[in-house]
Amino acid sequence: MHTLVHFTKPIEVMPLAVHRRLLPDWGTTYGPADEGPHPAVLVLHGSEGGLSGWSHRTAAILAASGFLAYPHAYSKGGNAWNAGSIETIELSRTVEALQSLRSFAPCNGRVALYGVSRGAEHALLVATLMAQEKLDGAADAVACLAAPDVVCGAFDARSFRDAGDPGWQAWDPARRAWTWHGRNDTLLPTTPIAVEDFESPLFLAAGLKDQTWSPDMTKRLEARRRNHRLDVEAHYYTGEGHVPGSEGENHHHRLLIDFLERTLLD
Repeated sequence: MHTLVHFTKPIEVMPLAVHRRLLPDWGTTYGPADEGPHPAVLVLHGSEGGLSGWSHRTAAILAASGFLAYPHAYSKGGNAWNAGSIETIELSRTVEALQSLRSFAPCNGRVALYGVSRGAEHALLVATLMAQEKLDGAADAVACLAAPDVVCGAFDARSFRDAGDPGWQAWDPARRAWTWHGRNDTLLPTTPIAVEDFESPLFLAAGLKDQTWSPDMTKRLEARRRNHRLDVEAHYYTGEGHVPGSEGENHHHRLLIDFLERTLLD
């Protein structure tokens, strides 16, 4: 038996706090309900893949905090159940996405890169390569959680690798994760990422109990920035692993959002 329920007064519909907007030719963005413009963040996922939903979740959190966020899916293949691969990913496409996001009407013209794990590597490489070639439109800030300090090899979700520091990982040199204008000869696995080559503010964070990427990599990145007297803000989370727990994630997001506000709004 079905019971019909009749409402005697209209239901109050609460306005959405986060709105989706299509970035033409790229994908969905998440941002505050008002048209802004707002500072923007291009979010780069890790080896969980672009269709897993995690980068969209991060983008929604940033949107609720006042930013226009675009989760850039760059992994190849895969779906919501299969991460796909990170192999021969053309980094110049991310530069194009960055430029499109900056010129998007809801954006105020200031954009940060934020990546986690392989996404952090991706963000650092894009910032470094753009600086080395003196390309216009570089990110106004870069933020990373669990970043490697070296170029890593290709990843395929169907295989697994040992935990630890990819500086000593025996990556297959025939399989490259990244290309730059169609070339991969300068992005060899275990090559140090030249974070001293870009001058935009850099936020680094790592869990001290990370068993996937060693937090020592973040410490080396921080040291290289400080040795070159470049802007760096580093945070190390006691008791947290590669993916922070609930309280750890809340703490990380507070620090990240504070950094983004200071670098994109001031």
